Amino acid sequence: MLVTTIDAPRTPYRRDRSTRSNFELYSWLFMRGSGVVLIALVFGHLFVNLVAGEGIKGVDFAFVAGKWASPFWQVWDLLMLWLAELHGMNGVRTIINDYAEKDRTRIVLKTLLVLSGALVLVLGTLVIFTFDPCPVGEPADLLPSFCAR
Repeated sequence: MLVTTIDAPRTPYRRDRSTRSNFELYSWLFMRGSGVVLIALVFGHLFVNLVAGEGIKGVDFAFVAGKWASPFWQVWDLLMLWLAELHGMNGVRTIINDYAEKDRTRIVLKTLLVLSGALVLVLGTLVIFTFDPCPVGEPADLLPSFCAR
């Protein structure tokens, strides 16, 4: 029979492990901070793409090419991509911690999460920075106005 002892009510808390990390605290703070920044980035993105221009019918290849010709919009979209991806990965990591009962399952799910998140971040970053707004051989009416014809 296993007998456990209960400390007296006024006994100071003793930590079982000698090391303690603040990772969960920083993770929690990141979720709140990135959420606020993401709201500003997404509403700015929606305003520029849908309200300031011609609406949804104005969003085409030339529109995106014109935006991504500016380093400002490249950084804006990159920041939105990275924050949304890391914010979502952190949320899914929390769900995995809450619902995966076995350590092995938790490790496999977190490994898949990190690999898929890294793939999306790398591919998304490559698309933003290697995007060619003036591809050779495309019809002139589909290209932005700053492309040489």
